[in-house]
Amino acid sequence: MAREKATITLDREKAAAARELLGIDSTSEVIDVALGRLVRSERLRSDVAAYRRSPTTSDEVEPGLLVASGHVDDDTDWAALYGDVEA
Repeated sequence: MAREKATITLDREKAAAARELLGIDSTSEVIDVALGRLVRSERLRSDVAAYRRSPTTSDEVEPGLLVASGHVDDDTDWAALYGDVEA
C-alpha cells in the first residue's frame, strides 16, 4: 500500500507511551498500527451491529448444535476424515 507524508497534530506523550508499549521507535509506524487496529475494530463493531439487527434463527443454530454434539444423522465416517479428535 502506498504511503504518503502527512502533517498531523498529536499528543507527544501519548505517542511516546504508544511507542514504548509497542516497542517501536517510529511514531509513523505506531500511527500505522493504531489506524490498522481502529479499522479492524470498527469493522468488527459493524459486523456485530449487523448481526444484532438480524440474529441467527433457531433453524440456523440447530444444525450447528447437532454437529458439535456428534448427533448428525448421516453415515459420514468423520474419524476417517479427521481422525479421533477429542473436544
